Parts: sequence; structure tokens; C-alpha cells
Amino acid sequence: MTHAVPTRTTSTGARTGGTGTGRDTSGRRTPDVFGARTHLLAKWAMPLAIGLVYGYWAASVRRHGGPITGWNLLFGFMTVLAFALLWYAVRAVADRLPREGHAVLWGAFAGSALGFLYSGSGVAMFTCVLVSLLLAAAVTAGLYYHYATHQDAEEARAARHRTLTRTT
Repeated sequence: MTHAVPTRTTSTGARTGGTGTGRDTSGRRTPDVFGARTHLLAKWAMPLAIGLVYGYWAASVRRHGGPITGWNLLFGFMTVLAFALLWYAVRAVADRLPREGHAVLWGAFAGSALGFLYSGSGVAMFTCVLVSLLLAAAVTAGLYYHYATHQDAEEARAARHRTLTRTT
């Protein structure tokens, strides 16, 4: 007796599930919920939004619980500008690097960002550097693992697809 292999489908019969690469298990593209315009907006708005939180945090650390002044606001907005510009620069450079360089660059960015905030609190410089290096190492290791496992899986799928197309 032969049994059919079940596939994951929606109530309309559309195939679902995926591999995280925009393709389902059969190699076809999965539908994108958001359009290209939404992705472009998020690509440019996310660093600015995170930068606003970072700038507020930096300004509040710098004033040490004192009153908000004009110089404090200026410092916060300049921090937002610097953070967002550095994020855009790191993203532009990191996309052109291999996975090791990509992970190291984002790790260095995260460690530097934490180091800047932590140094404003008045702790010893050794402590600030140590904590920043620990965060940079953790981010680098995590991103390297992520990129290595996902790129290896994508390369294996592409190789399997090439061999299947050659045999047919």
C-alpha cells in the first residue's frame, strides 16, 4: 500500500513553511508579507529609532540624574546622529565582507557602543574596556555562528539544486 507524503499547506492550498531564505522546501519562493517599500523604510528607519533610544540613554547617563539642559539635549541628538551614521557605514561595509569580517565588524560596533555608554557613568577604564570586549566577543561569536550555519545550509541547498538540475 502506498501513502502520500503530507505537505504543509494553508486552507487555500498554498504551500507554507520555509527555510528562512524566502524559499519553501521545494525550492519555490515563499510569499513576502511586506513589500519592497516597507523593507526599504525599515532598513533606514530602524537605525534611527535605535539611535534615538541610544542618544536618550547617553544623555541621561551624562547628566547623572541632574536637570535636563540645552547642552544635554545637544549631546543626545549628536549621539543619535553619530550612532545612526556609524550604523549605516557599518552596514554598508559589512555587506561586502566575508562572514568572519561581517561578524567582527558588528561585534566591534556593539562593543564600542556599549563602551561609550559605560564610560560616561564614571567607572574605571579597565572595567569599561573589559565589559566592551566581552560584549564584542559575544556578538562576534553569535553572529559568526549564525552566518556560518545559514550560509552553509544555503550553499548545500544550492549544490543539491545544481545536481538535481544536471540529472534531469
